[in-house]
Amino acid sequence: MICDGGCRPSPAIRGRVGIALGTRAVSLASKPGMKTSLKISGAFTILSIFLTVSCQQNATGTRAPLRPPEQQTEVHALAPNSSPVLKTIIDGGVEQVGKTTSYDPSYQKIEYPNGDVPIETGVCSDVIVRAFRKGGIDLQKEVHEDMQSNFSAYPTRWGLKGPDANIDHRRVPNLKTFFTRKGKSLSANSDSEDFLPGDVVTWDLGTGTDHVGMVTNVWYKPSQHYLIVHNIGAGTRLEDVLFAWKITGHYRYF
Repeated sequence: MICDGGCRPSPAIRGRVGIALGTRAVSLASKPGMKTSLKISGAFTILSIFLTVSCQQNATGTRAPLRPPEQQTEVHALAPNSSPVLKTIIDGGVEQVGKTTSYDPSYQKIEYPNGDVPIETGVCSDVIVRAFRKGGIDLQKEVHEDMQSNFSAYPTRWGLKGPDANIDHRRVPNLKTFFTRKGKSLSANSDSEDFLPGDVVTWDLGTGTDHVGMVTNVWYKPSQHYLIVHNIGAGTRLEDVLFAWKITGHYRYF
């Protein structure tokens, strides 16, 4: 896994899966001559159906729209002293909404530098990488080069013996380390006024699962917060989730 937080069945769905599997297994077992392999096959077929339905519901029926209604938002101008590329990077994040429509955490071999998986898919960190590239900053290259020189400074939870340009920049803990090492880390407090457009934010989703997104300059009137552009399992979206989970990192590159 690269970045958790993707489509998972809800507790209710998981319960229904368990019930369905149990019922199916008993039904098959009650018929003379049925083999164990058939029971397992039937069980996994039902499991696949339930997981598919769950993911489809999570991505459509039970998920919010790609972004809030236009009448509930307004685009704020950036500070006059902002970096010239800041708007480009924010726009690079927002323009992924509707283009990246799925989530795939599998390991993939990509080009270097400027390598990427298909725009239709990706993980939460890919939102940040793609946005920064619009501003001329290739985090794949930057993270890889820093890891080559300072590998021991980065997390070792994946058991790697050296840098891997295919995946290092797509892992949230590595991005956190990189931004911190470059002096871009800020306080991760709960004051919304401290989170400005272009800031990168990381969260713990509650189970030790890391997630990352970017603060945009799209203001959400109901909450008086800037919207976050991120991909948590159903494609890239603009949502009011700044304080939805425990904030573990706050970074400002510009």
